[in-house]
Amino acid sequence: MTRTITASDREEIQQAAAAAALAAPGVAALQPALADRLALAASRVYHAMTAGTASHHEAAGIRCEHTPEGGWHVEVRCVLHADRRVVDTARQVREDVWTAVTTCLTRQGATRPVRVLVTVTRTV
Repeated sequence: MTRTITASDREEIQQAAAAAALAAPGVAALQPALADRLALAASRVYHAMTAGTASHHEAAGIRCEHTPEGGWHVEVRCVLHADRRVVDTARQVREDVWTAVTTCLTRQGATRPVRVLVTVTRTV
């Protein structure tokens, strides 16, 4: 029987992906996309108006979504240190995030295929 993924499961997946990406050698930071920044700003305003003190945690630079095949597509947007080779660091981030998300899904009892796309936005 297939278990349904909840919002807290999705947040756990995002956090695992973010932690794995940030732990990879050469990663300086994660960078959210403009749409993520706007959505977060709108969410904060909405929660401030309706709940007053509701908090919202977002894994910056990580976007997770279900694929039509029933798996997961994880996008990672990161800023790298300039003293590292971009291709090697991006490859390491992809492997580390794939491992972290797959492990997280296995713990949740929802083994599904995972595809990871890494975008390097800049180097510092």
